[in-house]
Amino acid sequence: MSSAQQIDDFTIELGQSSELGLALALAAMMFSVALNLAPSSFGFLRTNPRAFLLGLFAQLVALPCLTLVLCYLIAPMPSVALGMILIACCPGGNVSNMLVLLSRGNAALSVSLTAFSSVSAAFVTPIAILFWSSYYPPTAELLTTIELDKLSFLIQTATVLGLPLLLGILCNVRFPNIAAVIRKPLVVFSSALLLLIVIGGAIQYWQTFLSIGTGLLVIVVLHNSAAFLLGNTIARLARLGSADRRALSFEVGIQNAGLGIVILLTQLGGLGGAFIVAGLWGTWHIIAGLVLVALFRLNPKL
Repeated sequence: MSSAQQIDDFTIELGQSSELGLALALAAMMFSVALNLAPSSFGFLRTNPRAFLLGLFAQLVALPCLTLVLCYLIAPMPSVALGMILIACCPGGNVSNMLVLLSRGNAALSVSLTAFSSVSAAFVTPIAILFWSSYYPPTAELLTTIELDKLSFLIQTATVLGLPLLLGILCNVRFPNIAAVIRKPLVVFSSALLLLIVIGGAIQYWQTFLSIGTGLLVIVVLHNSAAFLLGNTIARLARLGSADRRALSFEVGIQNAGLGIVILLTQLGGLGGAFIVAGLWGTWHIIAGLVLVALFRLNPKL
């Protein structure tokens, strides 16, 4: 079997207990996201709607478009392309807020964009995955091959993501003191549980990952670098200040790969190529983000 066939033919099967753990991690993740939301989280929409809307355009439209272009240019295997599209459709990660702060970027803009994309993820992400996948024939065919029930996928994903989010918002509004106490422990718990399950899966399929994952790292680095550059370029074309450019760079280049992995394993059949792409992205974008922080601090004009 060729390495290309190997990428598309193997799937990640973690067992019932791990799938239950993933569902629990996802629920805790979305619940904790809601506990962090406050009216001030969306303040930038009121103070500078132009930069905010531009950031949303870069995240929700420009990044998936760029990903499709890359898929057509490099023609990856279908499961790899699906992983790229899946990541591009995920909301921004909270890591971006920290990196923007370290790079002396506009932290308020970063927080507003992350908050909005996280809230909208329950409804936008599943639709976006199906929509953008349909424009790349190999991924469209792959979703047909795994017999994905699109309506069921939309309903289940929106429910799994949306219900904890709504409950978290309700808790934050009705019981703010309790929300303040459980906020950080929930973030730690959900992140640790997800990391534990992913590491367990990586150990279980370690030999396969070693044999096919090295080549995919090049694709992930290229994709992630293009995403960072896209955010910065869009901000430059709009003549935003350096602090806003840095915020958009990180908001487009840092995606919630953990959420992508959970959706992949629980809803999309655990396709191995897509799993490796999401896993590599989740590690690489932090390394690349820290390098970018150093570049921004060394050169204020970037």
